[in-house]
Amino acid sequence: MTEYYFYLNLSYNKCMDYYHGRYSSLQVVEDNGKTIRFAASHLRPYISSIGIRGRFRLLLTPENKFIRLERIA
Repeated sequence: MTEYYFYLNLSYNKCMDYYHGRYSSLQVVEDNGKTIRFAASHLRPYISSIGIRGRFRLLLTPENKFIRLERIA
């Protein structure tokens, strides 16, 4: 299993673009500088009235298949 940690700060309006499918994926830079892209649909559980703010952990299989996205702070 592979873990990536990153901080995400998206406004509510930007989140709605992802939520409604205007963008299908999200690209982030993890703590060690690696750029990672994953399906924007995985953000839906974390959208609030202020958008999304927090530290996250992305878990992938050794084949880079999605396992889960977790808010850790």
